[in-house]
Amino acid sequence: MAQGQMAPGIVAGRLSSDELTSNFADLHPPFAPHEAAVAADRCYFCYDAPCVTACPTDIDIPLFIRQIQAGQPEAAGKTILDQNILGGMCARVCPTETLCEEACVRETAEGKPVEIGRLQRFATDIVMAKGDHPFDRAAPTGKTVAVVGAGPAGLACAHRLAMLGHDVVIHEARPKPGGLNEYGIAAYKATNNFAQAEVDWLLKIGGIAIETGSVLGETISLDGLLENYDAVFLSIGLAGVNALRVKGVDAEGVRHAVDFIAEVRQAEDLAKLPVGRNVVIIGGGMTAVDAAVKSKLLGAEHVTIAYRRGRDAMGASRYEQDLAAANGVKIMCNVQPVAIHGNGAAAEIELEYTSSENGKLTGTGETVRLPADQVLKAIGQTLEGAPEGLDLDGSKIGVSGPGRTSIKGVWAGGDCAAGGDDLTVTAVAEGRDAAMDIHATLVS
Repeated sequence: MAQGQMAPGIVAGRLSSDELTSNFADLHPPFAPHEAAVAADRCYFCYDAPCVTACPTDIDIPLFIRQIQAGQPEAAGKTILDQNILGGMCARVCPTETLCEEACVRETAEGKPVEIGRLQRFATDIVMAKGDHPFDRAAPTGKTVAVVGAGPAGLACAHRLAMLGHDVVIHEARPKPGGLNEYGIAAYKATNNFAQAEVDWLLKIGGIAIETGSVLGETISLDGLLENYDAVFLSIGLAGVNALRVKGVDAEGVRHAVDFIAEVRQAEDLAKLPVGRNVVIIGGGMTAVDAAVKSKLLGAEHVTIAYRRGRDAMGASRYEQDLAAANGVKIMCNVQPVAIHGNGAAAEIELEYTSSENGKLTGTGETVRLPADQVLKAIGQTLEGAPEGLDLDGSKIGVSGPGRTSIKGVWAGGDCAAGGDDLTVTAVAEGRDAAMDIHATLVS
């Protein structure tokens, strides 16, 4: 039976439309103006603020919070967007609990940081709601740049290049731009089609065209792009998915978690979206948590995250782990899949307990079986479709400085490039910085 088909226990409509609407409402409702003012008053406005150092995009956090405090939220929004043009999405999905807010002096002193992420959302939402664009294009340079991939890195690169006067064409393989912001972010973190609204707003800078269905290695080639453009920026993400090599992995009801998340994100009617009764997610990162919480919100009765190492080794932050637990998700650590059992369709998953000595993971031989009519694989993604001739650094595109690859005229950034930490905010920083280096190269 084909992988990804529905098993008998995977059905739609486990919850009513009203329950689904409530479940998938905004995870963190936006601040009202008076709430933002109170939150801003808690900032110490530190000199050499540690929160700025912790922000991959180097936003001047004390400045924008002081601007909110002074009743100038639009100015605050522009301060943010000048460094991070996708500051609206990052305010919603960035793991602030392990970045700026973890570094906050209030967190150190009181265990309760300034709510930087929600303040950032407050300011950027006000700027975007105005409709017009806060930045102007420089005089045209006559140069054109191809950006491959319309995810966070590609969009940030394209915007900065357009602002500097270059013409940009973004080549995107999927039907919609946005990358993981559109297809991979949990629906309860970016509601009301925010990812597309942000792209539409970003494009108001002018000078950026998007060609969807444009696939590197199929409809376009790197050689062709280099012939027709003055520079190329690769932000192709990680399209491959690591394989799970266990017995029964091809059974009905077993699929990739990234595909499940994308399906939820693109669903027009959540009541028509099937979900299992007993769902098990293999993995310990953000994808695993997002898939698990979405399963529970769709009405799955029992949802379990099965991770092969201890909780401290999980890629998902403790905040995200707690979010999963708060939604009724069980987290099992130190277990690895051995087999998926069932008569053609998943019915149970067999897990082996593990131990780790000196970093080496081994199975103990002791196993446990869980009911599982749906198994979602969240065991990591890999680079796929990298053009020949590019030097790799491990499993990703090797880069030096602000995204320069081994091929002259080609830069790379985001998840496909070595050195990053696979966060939206880091991808934005890499796209922005590569754009500045491309600009310096083109006008020198």
